[in-house]
Amino acid sequence: MKYKIDLTTGNIALKLTKVSLPIMFTSFIQMAYQLTDMFWVGRLGSGAVAAIGSAGFFGWLGMSIAFMAKIGTEVCIAQAAGRNDQESVKNYMINGLGLAVLLTSIYASLIFIFAPSLINFFNLGTDVNSYNPTSNAISYLRIISFGMVLTFTHPTFSAIYNGLGKTKLPFYIMSTGLLCNMVLDPLLIFGIGPFPKMGVQGAAIATVIAQILVTTQFVLSIKKNFDFIKGVKCFFNISKEYYLKIMKIGFPPSIQSALFAIIAILIARIISQWGPIPIAVQRIGSQIEALAWMTAGGFSTALSAFVGQNYGAGLNKRVWEGYLTAFSIMSGIGIFVSLLLYIFPEFLFSIFVKEADTIHQGIVYLKILAYSQLFMCIEIMTQGAFNGLGKSMPPSIVGITFNILRIPTAIILSGIIGLNGIWWSISGSSIFKGVILVIWFVLFYQKKVAKYKNN
Repeated sequence: MKYKIDLTTGNIALKLTKVSLPIMFTSFIQMAYQLTDMFWVGRLGSGAVAAIGSAGFFGWLGMSIAFMAKIGTEVCIAQAAGRNDQESVKNYMINGLGLAVLLTSIYASLIFIFAPSLINFFNLGTDVNSYNPTSNAISYLRIISFGMVLTFTHPTFSAIYNGLGKTKLPFYIMSTGLLCNMVLDPLLIFGIGPFPKMGVQGAAIATVIAQILVTTQFVLSIKKNFDFIKGVKCFFNISKEYYLKIMKIGFPPSIQSALFAIIAILIARIISQWGPIPIAVQRIGSQIEALAWMTAGGFSTALSAFVGQNYGAGLNKRVWEGYLTAFSIMSGIGIFVSLLLYIFPEFLFSIFVKEADTIHQGIVYLKILAYSQLFMCIEIMTQGAFNGLGKSMPPSIVGITFNILRIPTAIILSGIIGLNGIWWSISGSSIFKGVILVIWFVLFYQKKVAKYKNN
């Protein structure tokens, strides 16, 4: 197996598309796990959706922590591959996986122990259409915690292949996990055939079983496809030098994502003043909105690998051309998603729930969020360009600043126009983040990158 795909030559749009499509499909598969759970659990009512929605925030937070290993490993491998430094590629693989397991093991243990306190923070109540969201959320979260170490190492496994431009294999592996989850969900949730009816707990168990399958395949694929690490025991060859390099690049975006998740949790607590239905609305709505940010995330990762390889090879003019190409593509996608959310909100929401009040609130949510989709897409894509240069701090500064501002803005606007004020605080901050980060990247490139090794 050729250990990398060369992104330093050839048609830029074609290379970016070729690399990004499998990443996007892989991201959609990760999203589809949650959509599958949401689709089937939604048949149990809004209380059940609120249960897995509130528990899902802590999965999001854990994935944010795993981003430290994921992004750092991805960028370091891409730059090493651009230099044709195979020894560094090997060491970044080993240390990236070791860091991912260490961080997620600690997090999963804490989640299991403190699950009741974490769920009670949302004040979900005890009865929504004869369904107890609080107790079911606690059960769901504790079951999911058993699979977190596996789930949160998958991004790092994918990052190894993404950094080398070989993005198809993670897609194939994640597809098998999704298929497993799709088959098991209805069987375990509703007790079809010989299986007992387990409700929300069944959705959690199905997810954990699927993650075991995915992890097994990733481990076998690494052993098979990379001859130069055969015989290496990943967790017994830790190097401080490589650990620190991975953490230096991965720490800012990880903190940004973690704070984003924490802020979302705090906003959900504000939303809970209006009852569990708005929490269900936000959870379902965010999954629908993921059409945009998962697509942007795929291009972001592809652009990160593209920029990393070309920057590592000293081809800085090609870095800029790659950014402009990605910007054009993502602008078109962002506009398309905006129109989709604004024109078809009722259809999109009715896929997951049938209760009229939930659908009505969901329509308002999607229409408000539609205004920000273009800006969110270009923000995420630009973050990938910064990451590829090894400069992950600027997008983190912009993201952290405006995400924090969501809290006071949500409080102020909700006091004036009610629940819709919270939705506007989310949409408005995304618009500002997109505009500011693009300006920052253009200025940074012209000042720090364009005049050096401009080939």
